[in-house]
Amino acid sequence: MNQPGKLERIWIKLGRKDPMDSRERAVFVAAKGLVDDVNRGRGGKRQVTLLDAARWEEATSILAGPVDPIARRANLLLSGVDLFESEGQVLRIGACRVLIHGETKPCGRMDEAVPGLREALVDKWGGGAYGE
Repeated sequence: MNQPGKLERIWIKLGRKDPMDSRERAVFVAAKGLVDDVNRGRGGKRQVTLLDAARWEEATSILAGPVDPIARRANLLLSGVDLFESEGQVLRIGACRVLIHGETKPCGRMDEAVPGLREALVDKWGGGAYGE
């Protein structure tokens, strides 16, 4: 992807249902994922999840009030990067490169955070993308 963008926020998932942990920085390990993240070491295609800040704002604007993007449980919040239909693209984040494998579909946990959030994220990859 050749789009100028900005890494806005970083979160690490310490446990499957634990709250997300905000970080100032994170360390990627090739073929493993983010250090300290519960998904690290599993390898595979879902080593990191990414969220497009503009798409988030658009999708959640139909809800009762503002929704903090931490509710999505993604690892990285990006601005200036359109993730819609980005499968197969390579995204450069600092010195790292992330191969986008697909759309992160919103799950039932979204409605636990905010009623109606799951449905709000269904269109245009509103739930973000995942990659390695």
